[in-house]
Amino acid sequence: MRITILTYVDEEGGEVDAVVPQIAAALKAGKHQASILAVHKDLKKLIAGLTRRKPQLVFNVLEEFGDDAAGNIAVCGVLDAMRIPYTGCSPGEYYLGQDKVLSKKLLAFENVQCPKFAVFGMDQGLETGGNLRMPLFVKPAAMDASIGIGKKSLVHDAAALMKQVVRIHEEYKDAALAEEFIEGRELYVGVLGNSDAIALPPIEADFSGLPADAPKIYDRAAKWEPGTKEHAGIKTGLADLPDEFRAKLQKISLDAYRALRVRDYGRVDLRVADTGEIYVLEVNASCYLEREDEFAVSAQAAGIDYDALIARIVELAVARKRSY
Repeated sequence: MRITILTYVDEEGGEVDAVVPQIAAALKAGKHQASILAVHKDLKKLIAGLTRRKPQLVFNVLEEFGDDAAGNIAVCGVLDAMRIPYTGCSPGEYYLGQDKVLSKKLLAFENVQCPKFAVFGMDQGLETGGNLRMPLFVKPAAMDASIGIGKKSLVHDAAALMKQVVRIHEEYKDAALAEEFIEGRELYVGVLGNSDAIALPPIEADFSGLPADAPKIYDRAAKWEPGTKEHAGIKTGLADLPDEFRAKLQKISLDAYRALRVRDYGRVDLRVADTGEIYVLEVNASCYLEREDEFAVSAQAAGIDYDALIARIVELAVARKRSY
């Protein structure tokens, strides 16, 4: 097939993320004709690039568009309007996942347990399901890739809470989501598939390398800023879990994945409290696919090597096209 990898760059002509050539190599290994279309915020360039390449499928790894963190939703609408099939979620499904407040309400409707939360809107009153217990974890309600998450996200009193809420309102122009912080283990479960989705072996975050007084959170610095104490202090690897508990964790992850209508592949982030209770933190549609990142490592542990993983995602998208 002719497959175009659609990705975002910080500026026109900027370098693409390291995952893009990895996906391209895997597609070529599968005998596909792979091209790369990198865009920043030029809609005309996007449409012209797609028109020129005439892809039979877009491998969509675009997470934003221009200054709009939710711009990927609009780009999926463009792909739909051009009648070009693509991997991952449609605009509506992306919206469900990126609006963290709405996604929590949907998960609650499906009896998937999440931490208790409150929402501090930009232009509306406080929305809460009841009294919350400190400490709280405060983050933007609609941002992805750990944007707005750092050491100050974990608050222990009302003054720190309101300071963080104001910061999110002013810096990110977004509502602030405050949820009870769950002390315990943090795990990630990859899910691959649609009607026949499977949960991959869980990955666990190891916080033991952090300073003793550092909050045990996987923030933006830990994920994306090499050279920081947070990046060096947190490692991830396959979780050592009893079979019965692993199966329970995977079932909850599948329930969350299906509740938010994720397509093709995604990752569910969870916390396991000291009591053993499992809480879903977030469901990440079309999660990061770099070879050494959690999703690909988990797939490898399930016997799916990187080339086969990319091929499977293509197959899932093509099968959806045929079923409509």
